[in-house]
Amino acid sequence: MISDYALLTAIILSLVLLQLNQRQGLPALTIINRWLRWFIFAFGGAAIVQDLGWTDRSYFVLVAGFFLVWFLLETVYNWLAIHALSVSPMPLFPRFSANQSGEEWPTVERFIKLREWLRANGFKQVQTLKAEVGSSLFLRVCVYQDADSGVRLQITFLPQGNGAMAACFSLSTNTVSGCRYVTDNLHIPFGGFYPENWLVSRHPWRRSLAGLVKTHRERLARGNEQIVPWTSDPLTDLNGQQRELEKINTELGFLFPQADREEFGKISHEGRYRVWKEYWMLSYFGKSVQY
Repeated sequence: MISDYALLTAIILSLVLLQLNQRQGLPALTIINRWLRWFIFAFGGAAIVQDLGWTDRSYFVLVAGFFLVWFLLETVYNWLAIHALSVSPMPLFPRFSANQSGEEWPTVERFIKLREWLRANGFKQVQTLKAEVGSSLFLRVCVYQDADSGVRLQITFLPQGNGAMAACFSLSTNTVSGCRYVTDNLHIPFGGFYPENWLVSRHPWRRSLAGLVKTHRERLARGNEQIVPWTSDPLTDLNGQQRELEKINTELGFLFPQADREEFGKISHEGRYRVWKEYWMLSYFGKSVQY
């Protein structure tokens, strides 16, 4: 049986990780804390039941039982959350507009260092965009291009539930063969489908932009593709992407047809399963499904 001191230490560690992650916004800390909470629930629940003498089952059988209870409770919670998203007015593929408010870059030290890195490595800002996804809730996007305009970088600032801000990077390059290479570190579940000519590689663990840029350029080198420089307006391109993704995901069954959405919600039953599966993969293993 695990000691009370070990459980108390685990609880304190979980609280420390929670506070630390509010400043750092690192997926690795979030994943470690999720596993920690799961084990605290399983071992702590088993200890309480055994101390109260409610059953004569062995301690480790009780631990296994509470482990399963956590899985079922979180599964129910996540299914309800996905259902709520599906029937909510929040757009899954929001349309963007030019951000003229001047609030696009958070004044946090790690983001200030990020902007310095961009300047030092030849990336130039092309446009800043925003999309309203809820009442007074905006996605803010900064679009950069490298010196040759072969790589377009999209930085998306995601507000977190704890008040912190997270940044996700997406690098895109078009080639003469008609392919679009996309390398990103998004750590939110997608679950849908991409166009056939998109070659998407997701790295949710990688927080370093320098490392992600290196990975993207290595992919381009392995593909031995001739790059087409970006000339299109980012706002037009991004909204075109959103329209294309919504059309494809409706055709392939991830979304209900437009006419059925008022009655059934936006995401089909198969789509909800795909989102739930990817959420679990990202939340506990830091891996997305392969696209």
